[in-house]
Amino acid sequence: MSRIDESRPFIPLNIAVLTVSDTRKPEDDRSGNTLSERVTKAGHVLAARKIVTDDIAAIQAVVREWIANQGVDVVISTGGTGFTGRDVTPEAVEPLFEKRMDGFSEVFHRISYDKIGTSTIQSRATGGVAGATYIFALPGSPGACKDAWDGILKWQLDYRHMPCNFVEIMPRLDEHLKRGKLQEA
Repeated sequence: MSRIDESRPFIPLNIAVLTVSDTRKPEDDRSGNTLSERVTKAGHVLAARKIVTDDIAAIQAVVREWIANQGVDVVISTGGTGFTGRDVTPEAVEPLFEKRMDGFSEVFHRISYDKIGTSTIQSRATGGVAGATYIFALPGSPGACKDAWDGILKWQLDYRHMPCNFVEIMPRLDEHLKRGKLQEA
């Protein structure tokens, strides 16, 4: 069973939050606020925050900028993971992945199923790694953001989480590229 090893130090990560929406503004971005509050409450740094429209090029431009930024370790987006004509977040981020994280979507759906039943199939939540940066695309509801953070990300982005976590493998994410993004920081 998983646990927190209090003998290990907490390592704060730099996390960027992207809201994908044609209608949200900073003053009514409840999902972005939910994620930002949870990120900082957990002890991490909110490295950046933006809102972009449901447009593949706009989403990719921001995510690519953050992947290239040495000051961003994790990108979490909210919105655009459904099936409507404007929902294009998976189409935008998945081509950027060097490695896809199928388990993220599977665990997210299991947690979501316990709360909303079969309605979870209306989400195409996804995760992956690109340029030594973790990327997670979440649905646009505050509840789904809470479920993903509280049930998965809070734990996997904590170096103290045992038996394993995303933080401890970060220095090796780009070893195949010989770039050393995290080693240069």
